[in-house]
Amino acid sequence: MRDAPPAGAAVYRGMDRATLDRQYSPSSRVASLDAYLREYRRLSEAARRTHPVRTALAYGPHPAERLDYFPGPAAGRAPLLVFVHGGNWQALGRAESAFPVPPLLAAGAAVAVIGYGLAPDTGPDAMAGMVRRAVDWLLRHADGLGFAPDRLHLCGTSAGAHLAAMALLRDAAGPDVSGRIAGAVLLSGMYDLEPVRLSYVNDALRLDETAARRNSPILRLPARLPAAVIARGGNETEEYVRQHDRMVTALRPRAAVTEIVADRRDHFDLPYDLGVPGTGLGDAVLAQMGLEGTTA
Repeated sequence: MRDAPPAGAAVYRGMDRATLDRQYSPSSRVASLDAYLREYRRLSEAARRTHPVRTALAYGPHPAERLDYFPGPAAGRAPLLVFVHGGNWQALGRAESAFPVPPLLAAGAAVAVIGYGLAPDTGPDAMAGMVRRAVDWLLRHADGLGFAPDRLHLCGTSAGAHLAAMALLRDAAGPDVSGRIAGAVLLSGMYDLEPVRLSYVNDALRLDETAARRNSPILRLPARLPAAVIARGGNETEEYVRQHDRMVTALRPRAAVTEIVADRRDHFDLPYDLGVPGTGLGDAVLAQMGLEGTTA
């Protein structure tokens, strides 16, 4: 294990550890993280009360490998959006992550909200494998669930965007689902984990240089990828902006890319626009799913 650098010493791109920690702490840009977390839970509970849902469906052997499935209105041919929550790989879960569901259902989509193991008990390699396993399970059960298997779109926010991007790789942990994803939606993600490794986030992740590189999807993208919507809030830290910009540049030669910068959104409320017509993100996601022109 390397000795910690002296206080104030540059650890990444001229930033000392304290500055890097702030850059990978998106809550530093909002008034109250707790207020968002309470709202996530309240809205998620309301979504489960007011919409049909099949809860805690097991997609793998680990206790965390469970998903909630909200059927769409067009049985058999509805597109499916698979939502992978954020939380710096170490917080949140299915209980707080159904808040994007209602507008997506209103637009004609089915939605799956997946849970996965969290750090420090589960590492990023295993988390990526769980997301891939969830996608594989959903595709194998498409007929029984009632969605079109050729219309599965994988969406993640923050750490979930990282895990969604990892699922696009052909040789990551878990089953290969890379060629079976119709589209990706990546929100405020981290795609190069080297600076994450050098920040406080690594206290839970425990990445070394090799693991950080292996789990950096931007370094391992294949030549061709499905259509992608990639978005960030206008109020993000400079490092999140840089990660977003780099990923946009890397994706453009490989996929049809729609980039969204939602000026009035931040890291935590950007996913509220998923499926909402009249918002940049909502319109882009609905168009990618073939649901443009719908109204909530």
